[in-house]
Amino acid sequence: MSMDMFDRQDERPQMQGVPLATRMRPTTLNGFVGQEHLIGKGRVLRRAIEADHIPSMIFWGPPGCGKTTLAYIIAASTGAFFSPVSAVSAAVADLRRIIQEAQERRKVRAQKTILFIDEIHRFNKAQQDAVLPFVEDGTVILIGATTENPSFEVTSPLLSRSRVVPLKPLTAEEIQVLLLRALKDKFQGIGDLNAEITPEALNHLITTSNNDARIALNTLEIAAQNTPPDASGKRLIVLEVIEDALQKRAVVYDRAGDQHYDLISALHKSLRDSDPDGSLYWLGMMLEGGEDPLYIARRMIRFASEDIGMADPQALVIAMAAQQAAHFVGMPECNLALAEAAVYLATAPKSNSLYEAYSRVQKAIKQGASERVPLHLRNPVTPLMKEMGYGKEYKYAHDYPDHLVDQEHLPESEKGKQFYTPGQLGFEKQVLERLKAWRQKKARTEEEKLRENEQEPEN
Repeated sequence: MSMDMFDRQDERPQMQGVPLATRMRPTTLNGFVGQEHLIGKGRVLRRAIEADHIPSMIFWGPPGCGKTTLAYIIAASTGAFFSPVSAVSAAVADLRRIIQEAQERRKVRAQKTILFIDEIHRFNKAQQDAVLPFVEDGTVILIGATTENPSFEVTSPLLSRSRVVPLKPLTAEEIQVLLLRALKDKFQGIGDLNAEITPEALNHLITTSNNDARIALNTLEIAAQNTPPDASGKRLIVLEVIEDALQKRAVVYDRAGDQHYDLISALHKSLRDSDPDGSLYWLGMMLEGGEDPLYIARRMIRFASEDIGMADPQALVIAMAAQQAAHFVGMPECNLALAEAAVYLATAPKSNSLYEAYSRVQKAIKQGASERVPLHLRNPVTPLMKEMGYGKEYKYAHDYPDHLVDQEHLPESEKGKQFYTPGQLGFEKQVLERLKAWRQKKARTEEEKLRENEQEPEN
């Protein structure tokens, strides 16, 4: 249900059973912690709020960084009517009702309406289109909140009428400020519990909160409530209590979202940079977060060819074996097979010469796609084909010394080109030396032919 921000402020002290993170939401910019690049003194967003010139915006940032809180503060600071909806549960009918109310409010009271859509990335195209014309004509000021890249999740027309505002993860120092504030606040925090926290427990809570203020504050409240007071009435929250309150921190990972691509990118780059520790860490983040192990195996197979290639041909074999293990035993048993493959790939010699070679081939094919196979490479399977020259002057390699022949295998337009240039690491160094020796031998053979032709008597 839509609500005025100031009505919400009156209700907050009386809210029972509301999580600490919600109770501790500040109502002014001065009480907001973090995002100094946006709301610090003199920053553009702060000036816009203070001048009451609020554009439609998409807040893009990780969980618990203050997206919803900042939207509340903007409404409170500008006197706008605040209509919050969650994209998880809202339907087009809800949006139409809010828009109709906003139109009436604008006409009767000349009051602006902020339509806050939490998790806007969950809205489909029809839902986003339903809002579009009313954002454009100013009926509502849209503030969307998303953890996903708006470029992929928000329609282009809606993006063009909104400003994407990136929010940063809260720092450890900022999380600490919020936790200590909640410990002291007797009005909305847990100050009435007379709780203190040991430095060790505080550091562990900050570290395991994953920069998420919501997780940190709600865990602190659980820990305080489950710490019995001593004879003086003080509750001392120690490390063991925090660990018990946290239990096993869930890995924040959305398989279908932006983080899916971020983590696979981090894994790929760690492998490429020959860092087994980083590779194992990002592999673990994906597996423990519920990623499909076969997806990871497929990416490793690609990596083995793209970034290692002929420098260590065994890398592809290892990656395929990991894929078979993931397919055969599944999770969690296949995690070590994937870990073994990750370490092997990370520590293998690197080469992208195969990738570069195939890219050159792709380019050549696009430029000369109609090229036909040279006649001497065609198989003369019928007498007619033989009469047409199929297979004529083809040299059978096994009939020559070292099984090496000098004949052209490229079409006329590509004649003499060299697509593959071996690197100088691992097995590929041997390939480089072998090709060099072959080319030198072919060059000597050509020179000998030339000399023979020069010595032949003229008729």
